[in-house]
Amino acid sequence: MGADTFTLEAVDGRARAGSLTTVHGEISTPAFMPVGTKASIKALHPDRVRAAGADIVLANTYHLYFRPGADVIESLGGLHQFMGWDGPILTDSGGFQVFSLRDTILGLDSHGVSFRSVYDGDRATFTPESVAETQRRLGSDIAMCLDVCPPADCTRADLERAVSVTSRWAARQQASQRANGQLLFGISQGGADPELRKRSIGEIVELEFDGNALGGLSVGEERSLLFDTVEWAAPMLPPDKPRYFMGIGDPVGMLEVIDRGIDMFDSVLPTRMGRTGTALTRTGRLNMRNARFARDEMPLDEECSCAACERFSRGYLRHLVMQEETLALMLLSEHNVTFLLDLAASARSAIRRGEFAAFKAATLARLSDGPVDQEVPKWATHSSS
Repeated sequence: MGADTFTLEAVDGRARAGSLTTVHGEISTPAFMPVGTKASIKALHPDRVRAAGADIVLANTYHLYFRPGADVIESLGGLHQFMGWDGPILTDSGGFQVFSLRDTILGLDSHGVSFRSVYDGDRATFTPESVAETQRRLGSDIAMCLDVCPPADCTRADLERAVSVTSRWAARQQASQRANGQLLFGISQGGADPELRKRSIGEIVELEFDGNALGGLSVGEERSLLFDTVEWAAPMLPPDKPRYFMGIGDPVGMLEVIDRGIDMFDSVLPTRMGRTGTALTRTGRLNMRNARFARDEMPLDEECSCAACERFSRGYLRHLVMQEETLALMLLSEHNVTFLLDLAASARSAIRRGEFAAFKAATLARLSDGPVDQEVPKWATHSSS
């Protein structure tokens, strides 16, 4: 499988709408990917994830490598059968988790990265070949290359090293065995440094992966710098292949990267915010612990068709949150996932109509005019649970 797996169907400014073909089905883009870190979208049954509108979900190679192990998942029929999800699955390489847990790293060189497991402290090593083998055994539809993902405040020398090592690792993983039909996406690094990012994109694109990701962003830099970087970096990626921004999922961020030509993105934000009692709506975020919702008869969002909005009031949902009922986690998580998937679907429709700029402006205006009960936590968009 190669570039012909992606069809670009409409362009409006830089915003793109298309379709990506995988072994387990089609993915309409722009696509938001709910994150199932440990082979489960937290608090949601797979059928509810599908009903919410998800074409594809993401699972985490780092965590599945340790618990329960790729051998166990392979013996139980592969990741799709294991987690009861028959649609496309993307598995990350585990690189972000390794490098975000910097205190556990024991060594990094051109061979791979050694670190202590977050579970038991035992020494482990990831190499491009071992990560490729793990993802092959998992049987995901899209596998990500192992990369070096430094923090936003790293030195330029560290950033340059990340670019060099990421490119060498990508070439080795490109040559490794994959599952039948498994697509492989390369990842560029370089932070917001124009010279290093351009170099990284050039080296990764030259390897001709099935798709290309912008990595090393949404890791602590200012949002304006993030969006400025996507503005000039995304056009450097091949137009006939999917473009993936790793780790963004708030409504404003989604619209901004779509506007700059990104096709795919993921985040733990909707389920994590649901577990902390926060609802995403078309007029802003609602902290359901707020006493003003105690007697509120309205649904979370009058335009939403999720189970929470079709049946329950804000007053009831606040009651569930305050009493720490499991149903609160389920309903708020489903609502937030549905909201972001609906937003991506609406963006697709607007692009196809040639009306994305007007859609984006109207959506952002509603969000800015509405209540903001809770800011987006810095940890809420790019993480692993």
